[in-house]
Amino acid sequence: MITTSVLRISERFAMAAATLGLVVSPLPASAQEAQPEAGPVATGNVLGIPDDFSLLGEPDPNVRKATAVVNGTVITGTDVDHRTALVLAASERELPEEEKVRVRMQVLRNLIDETLQIQEAAAQEITVSGEEVNQRYLQLAAQNFGNQPEAMDAYLLSIGSSPVSLKRQIQGEIAWARLVGRMIRPFINVSEEEAQDVIQRLNDSKGQDEYHIMEIYLSATSETEAQVIANARQIMDQLRQGGSFLGYARQFSESSTAAAGGDLGYVRLATLPVEMAEAARTMQPGQLTGPVQIPGGFVIMYLRDKRQILMADPRDAMLSLKQISIGFQPGVTQEQAQAQLQSFQTAVQSIRGCGDAERAAQTIGAEVVVNDQIRLRDLPEQLQPSLLQLQVGQATPPFGSIDDGVRVLMLCGRDDPVDEGAPTVDEIIDQIETERVQKRAQRYLRDLRNDAYIEYN
Repeated sequence: MITTSVLRISERFAMAAATLGLVVSPLPASAQEAQPEAGPVATGNVLGIPDDFSLLGEPDPNVRKATAVVNGTVITGTDVDHRTALVLAASERELPEEEKVRVRMQVLRNLIDETLQIQEAAAQEITVSGEEVNQRYLQLAAQNFGNQPEAMDAYLLSIGSSPVSLKRQIQGEIAWARLVGRMIRPFINVSEEEAQDVIQRLNDSKGQDEYHIMEIYLSATSETEAQVIANARQIMDQLRQGGSFLGYARQFSESSTAAAGGDLGYVRLATLPVEMAEAARTMQPGQLTGPVQIPGGFVIMYLRDKRQILMADPRDAMLSLKQISIGFQPGVTQEQAQAQLQSFQTAVQSIRGCGDAERAAQTIGAEVVVNDQIRLRDLPEQLQPSLLQLQVGQATPPFGSIDDGVRVLMLCGRDDPVDEGAPTVDEIIDQIETERVQKRAQRYLRDLRNDAYIEYN
């Protein structure tokens, strides 16, 4: 499935909207630079480069026109401009020029990779027809603009991008997926015995916590550490402003999970680098943290969720609720609102079970709305702890405001989830195969870069 998540076409784009409203924790203190010891090994200077040297060319290779020729294929400044516009649209705010330059250079690197992928697919006689690309494009338009592709065309042009740019990205994703499917996936084999071992380990770990983590990994050396930290903090600033984590991971992360929007899936802390595990242990779902220093670089982490292995999650309970609410007249004073709220609380406290809700509501002019089959985890996070503690016939504390009105949720029924069993052998095999395919695909792309002839203009 094409997940063109960097494209943020209004809040109707589900991939982008899923990452809005991140709860941000304070950043840890910046990593202090260790005092280097003598010698190239101790200082991390594995290339043996002398400490005292002079740059004989341009001091900043990023300060140049952002175009390139990749094995004879030209990437124009317009290509970079249009793709950069997609990234900038996801940030939802004006970026400083320095940040725009950094985004453009990352976009150029992505376009180079995309070009290499398309070229390699063609070399293997894998083609992607214009009809296939248009079909995927229309699917995106249907998902986000109600079967109005001309509306998506207009939006792309309005942000400084173009339908051609997005279609080129779609072409690259289809071509790469097919190339991986032919050159890598058939050679990945996972035995049933291996899957059974995983299932046994899951059963042995039943009840332990596992964390659904998303990551943006940025590699760093001792020489580039300060710049990478600065870049990571700039990305975090964009995420705080509502930027799409999925989009930024796909554009900037150097991990094999970049293609999946940085999604690591559910993992146990023991499988993570120690530094990531320590950070995740203190995080709450919906929290963003970083940059966390790990071997080889830094990582920005977002905790999507947390659960216990093979155990039912109470938040998956299906609830039957009655929503009891009151509104306030325009111009109401604080004293009048407080008196009305007191009457509301008294009426709610007088309710004797869900069957009595309508009678009590009538006494104060409140409205009652029945909501059946509501999954607890789909409700606002602030309400979930209260609802978990309620017995049938009890209500949450009042919540709301003068502008939006005040309401309570009364629990009228709850179907608790059952404990999950271990995944099937086939599910485990599919999971392991997918992980191995992603790792080999990353190596494949690295080899294409190493063999490429790239000329910058």
